[in-house]
Amino acid sequence: MDEKEILKKIQRIDIFTNRLVNTIFAGEYRSIFKGQGITFDEVREYQEGDEIRTIDWNVTARMGHAYIKKYVEERELVMMLLVDVSASTQFGSISETKAEIAAEIAALLAFSAIRNNDKVGLICFTDTVEHYVPPRKGKRHVLRVVRDILRFQPNHAGTDISEVLSFANKILKPHSVVFLISDLMDTDYQKQLRVTAKRHSLIAITLKDRRELEMPNVGLITLTDPETGAKIVVDTRSDHGRHLYSEHICQSEEERLRTLRSSKVDNIDIKTDESYIIPLIRYFHQRAARS
Repeated sequence: MDEKEILKKIQRIDIFTNRLVNTIFAGEYRSIFKGQGITFDEVREYQEGDEIRTIDWNVTARMGHAYIKKYVEERELVMMLLVDVSASTQFGSISETKAEIAAEIAALLAFSAIRNNDKVGLICFTDTVEHYVPPRKGKRHVLRVVRDILRFQPNHAGTDISEVLSFANKILKPHSVVFLISDLMDTDYQKQLRVTAKRHSLIAITLKDRRELEMPNVGLITLTDPETGAKIVVDTRSDHGRHLYSEHICQSEEERLRTLRSSKVDNIDIKTDESYIIPLIRYFHQRAARS
């Protein structure tokens, strides 16, 4: 996309995500990502239905009738968005690439966070940390985050999830909210997943394009690995070949899910040809029910 297209895209994302945040996501986000405690706010007169245990007996004795202590949640949470900008995220068999959908999801989460007075930061990564935006508040900051995701041109093509998780663990205070937005086309990152999941609330949002999950019968084609440049000629007319491809994909998906589950990392699967709103809402409801 050129600069004009990026600006139009940001405007569309701004309007669309703000509408969703105002109607759905801000409340859902707040319900599952709690602050780290509560702090005293004020005392007020007791009203029918108030918890008896909140009565301030000293004030009640002085005033001659019941008063309760009122507390407010200490939020000041930090949301860190770890966004995969490796070469594989530039793939898209529909109108949008995985990278563009990642930017929309990041915007939705970020606007939900700032609506609840939390800070938002960004790390764009490939096989190294390419770009870091420290956590801040405010709509202008969130729009900067979205713009950076859409316009960023990485210097590397590969993916190293362990590297970005290690970096996040070094810069973040404990109990941050960390969203890993990636197609997770990587291996050997389970150790860092476990470390991060113990220190923070870590959620993986896995992006998948339908054409990566199934091979259509389109004749003789050349497939290129966008991250390594390796090429292979495949005869997609072969039933046996398509079956082997499906088996390989199924095994990879099962291994990915085992890795996430054993590391106690929540996962949200997003298919690029379907709405990402429904899986996100479903996850929020499931997590709220668990807590």
